[in-house]
Amino acid sequence: MLFQPAIIALLLASGVAVAMLAAAAPFAVQVIRQWDIASGSERQLQLERRTYLFSTLAAFVMTVQLIALLLFVFNADRMSVMFVGAMCAVGTLNVNAWGFPALIAQMAVFFLAATWLAVNHVDTRAPDYPLVRIKYALLLLLLPALAFAFGLQLKYFLGLKADVITSCCGSLFSGDAKGLAAEVAALKPAPAMLLFYGAIAVSAGLTFAHARTRRYGYAAAAASAGAFAATLVGVLSFVSLYIYEHPNHHCPFCILKPEYGHQGYWLYVPLFAATAAGLGVGALQPFRRVASLREVLPTVSRRLASIAAIGYLLVAMIATYFVLQSNLILIGH
Repeated sequence: MLFQPAIIALLLASGVAVAMLAAAAPFAVQVIRQWDIASGSERQLQLERRTYLFSTLAAFVMTVQLIALLLFVFNADRMSVMFVGAMCAVGTLNVNAWGFPALIAQMAVFFLAATWLAVNHVDTRAPDYPLVRIKYALLLLLLPALAFAFGLQLKYFLGLKADVITSCCGSLFSGDAKGLAAEVAALKPAPAMLLFYGAIAVSAGLTFAHARTRRYGYAAAAASAGAFAATLVGVLSFVSLYIYEHPNHHCPFCILKPEYGHQGYWLYVPLFAATAAGLGVGALQPFRRVASLREVLPTVSRRLASIAAIGYLLVAMIATYFVLQSNLILIGH
């Protein structure tokens, strides 16, 4: 199992990311302690030259982590044919106890990496690099997060056994199942729709308002996180039902499969992009009064807010299309 190309790629991406950040850690400490942009000393000049290299490497690492989440989910779905009882990615992730923790950790790394990229982008556009200490301190905080995610992935992939009989989405999201996922799946369509469209309306409204007025940055970020959770609830409780045209099939992973036209990707890609952009808006707010960022930060923050607003509107439109074109009738529409 370990020698599957996608698994090797994922482990290499995570392992190299951890190794690169670990190698950069001593330099990060040096920057935090010794950086002085006003100094013309030889030490400062060396720090500035090396900063270009390390910042570029770190940006590459974070970008790879964004792609790694998509590859992780795609690989879990593709490998479902290798395990008895698996019908989709849920069965693959249920092969051992580390599958879903590895997925959740990779999702967390995705949003952390996207937030760091937003901070780094703003910093590199200012002439005096005012956030260089902060972004290198964030790298030190990201290192254990990436190492933890890598450890979970390694334990998960090492524990994959072809002779294991696994369980699939029916046992996890059915009405008889126990746990948070089953409770969310059991939510009635009407209140789930109200939560879904209400959260998206609030998030899109606040991010659009921030793009226009530069206000409500923190509220926009919080609303983005809420809309992300509400969308996942909506997928489990009603969107998936309309896609499958089945009143009891709640799986959020089967919608990624070719027999359903990979429709889940049309929903999840804008959702994750919008959430990352919305969280990026919140991450930039503490620096809006930095003198050298007064021209740069509002532009970047406005662009991120616009991406978030458009992304959430796309999610709502795509979900609505799935509902309206379906032959399933749960409530009048």
